[in-house]
Amino acid sequence: MTQPDHPMTRAQSASRRRFVLGACASAVALAFTSAGFAGFGYPTFFTQAFADTPPAGLDGFLLLSRKLTGRTTFDPALAQRVYDALSKSDSEFAGNVSALNVWLAAHGGVPSDTVTQALKADTPKLAGTVTAIMRAWYLGLVGDAPRVSVVAYERALMFDPVNDVLTIPSYCRDVPFYWTQKPPGAA
Repeated sequence: MTQPDHPMTRAQSASRRRFVLGACASAVALAFTSAGFAGFGYPTFFTQAFADTPPAGLDGFLLLSRKLTGRTTFDPALAQRVYDALSKSDSEFAGNVSALNVWLAAHGGVPSDTVTQALKADTPKLAGTVTAIMRAWYLGLVGDAPRVSVVAYERALMFDPVNDVLTIPSYCRDVPFYWTQKPPGAA
């Protein structure tokens, strides 16, 4: 019996072939994914398998915003304005966004009030970031008094639930806090 015909050699050879074929298939999948083919009908599970770190910057902020608000899209100009204002108001904002994306990937938990409650005990700084993001999107406000910036008004998300029946007021209808006074003739 010659050496290549030995049963042990054939088994090792078959095992090596399977390993090499698997490695080649992985390399091809990685090449397609990194070339951007995942969006052209090729499976996107390759992208998810190799994506162990969340995106940074505006993309990371939008990923987090989608998770917290439940919305799938945002106006790009408004998103950039909100991100810039939040980054300017907090020097640790970008790092906090990345940390929140990692935390959400590990713990889950949406909506934002659930996330905020869970974070308050362990990392109050991250809970504050969630609150700042939600405030910016829904109220259109960034920062604390006396340095509050208005980043959105008519496009703030607080108007979305009633946009079919409520016209967004573009001016004050009376003196400030007029709604707190009793109407004339009320006891």
